[in-house]
Amino acid sequence: MEGYNLTVKPWITFFLLGCFVIFAFLSSFADAETHYHEFVIEAVPVKRLCRTHSTITVNGQFPGPTLEVRNGDSLVIKVLNSARYNISLHWHGIRQLRNPWADGPTYVTQCPIQPGATYTYRFTIINQEGTLWWHAHTDWLRATVYGALIIHPKLGSPYPFSMPKQEYTILLGEWFDRNPMDVLRQAQFTGAAPNVSDAYTINGQPGDLYRCSSQETVRFPIESGETVLLRIINSALNQELFFAIANHKMTVVGVDAAYTKPFTTRIVMVGPGQTTNVLLTADQPPAHYYIAARAYNTAMNAAFDNTTTTAILEYKSAPAMPRMGNLQNQSYLNYQPTMIQPLRLLSMLGLRALPSPRCQGPNGTRFAASMNNVSFVLPRTNSIMQAYYQGAPGIFTTDFPPVPPIQFDYTGNVSRGLWQPVPGTKLFKLKYGSRVQIVLQDTSIVTTEDHPMHLHGYHFYVVGSGFGNFNPTRDTANFNLIDPPQRNTIGSNPGGWVAIRFVADNPGVWLMHCHLDSHFGLGLAMAFLVENGVGESQSVIPPPADLPPC
Repeated sequence: MEGYNLTVKPWITFFLLGCFVIFAFLSSFADAETHYHEFVIEAVPVKRLCRTHSTITVNGQFPGPTLEVRNGDSLVIKVLNSARYNISLHWHGIRQLRNPWADGPTYVTQCPIQPGATYTYRFTIINQEGTLWWHAHTDWLRATVYGALIIHPKLGSPYPFSMPKQEYTILLGEWFDRNPMDVLRQAQFTGAAPNVSDAYTINGQPGDLYRCSSQETVRFPIESGETVLLRIINSALNQELFFAIANHKMTVVGVDAAYTKPFTTRIVMVGPGQTTNVLLTADQPPAHYYIAARAYNTAMNAAFDNTTTTAILEYKSAPAMPRMGNLQNQSYLNYQPTMIQPLRLLSMLGLRALPSPRCQGPNGTRFAASMNNVSFVLPRTNSIMQAYYQGAPGIFTTDFPPVPPIQFDYTGNVSRGLWQPVPGTKLFKLKYGSRVQIVLQDTSIVTTEDHPMHLHGYHFYVVGSGFGNFNPTRDTANFNLIDPPQRNTIGSNPGGWVAIRFVADNPGVWLMHCHLDSHFGLGLAMAFLVENGVGESQSVIPPPADLPPC
């Protein structure tokens, strides 16, 4: 009988191995989907606090539609502007690798979508999962134009914690009992701080403690003993918020679409733009318990909305007469603060005052804001990204100062001579692959305050924070370089500092700004221009054909 030689030749081994690798690579895309949506920006009547307003919405919904995708999926979202205002949409926290054209901030990466016009945002989720959100990025339209963007793991990829029985999305917001755009215009005219909101909301509803609101209070049903995942998003326009659930603890498992070391707490503080994922176990006697959010206010002598929004955690086995839990004795909801190797940048944050006759800001001045004494001015004839791509001159400069032009005691008694900023559209240029460290330093000009700073196009590591003035010799030695949390939005300690690090691996123009919209509009922003690297994979893709004209 003839025998067979079963020895496999080396080239066959490599061939089979190569086929396996290619198959595995292709199969990772096999489950990826492309999701198509149409967003119609339109004004519809919305009734809150006993009054009906013509409110700008997406598809007539307030809050707007929730987008649910998986890591690796793509989104194609056609936006039709049927409202009377210019608008753009930002997909907050999405990296938008090599694709600043889909990022959305008006006059930064695109010109606005004008009334009657359309623009289609196209982007892919790359190595991200968790809770993000989307919102308008033009003036104060995001007061009502916003919604959740949920990124689930790829099929077959588990959460790094026990699978919850169900999930709830909680959008915290602010409601103005007048047109938010009119509130903004009044502040721009007078030079004063804008009027504060009239209510906070949970999923668009103020809750039991406001007039004409109790019937629509949001309820979240839960079974005794089960664990649910809460996706908390602060979509408020101008206010950081405490969030708590009466008699319950929460385990934080993620922030800003990044998993974190789990820790248990009775309260979380979420700044505008930030998201927090928590696990909640229904381990209390069956009843109805208040879910509540209220202001974390850090600015001295500044007006703020001092109300509380509520929803209800509703045990399905609860008796007919609900027991709401006791939030009045939860002192943390009434807390006020006692203290109001890379390329290194020190960014000085704060409010400023501009001399202007008969204005209603400090001492008859007009409020302004700045980073490193530059008050950011948006162009009006072209977007920064388009001007850079086209080589159009006169739109921006690249001389943003890497350190404050004048060093002083940032958190001490600051001379009035240092209160006036310089307006400009100044960018800081970075080479592709640069390793960047930024220290965001608060100042006591006008007042110390916690500024939630958002960086577009990137996640960054939060390596350190403290109070007072940053001391590079003392404070750098205490940086957490082992397991720092990852975020896209971080608050600067009031009267203190926070240090972040990232690698500039995403070419394009990327905005960094305070996510208190009242401060962003005053100039508390700057932008990075990250140059193309080597080859197509490190370069900005061409702009889409339907990019809105300027």
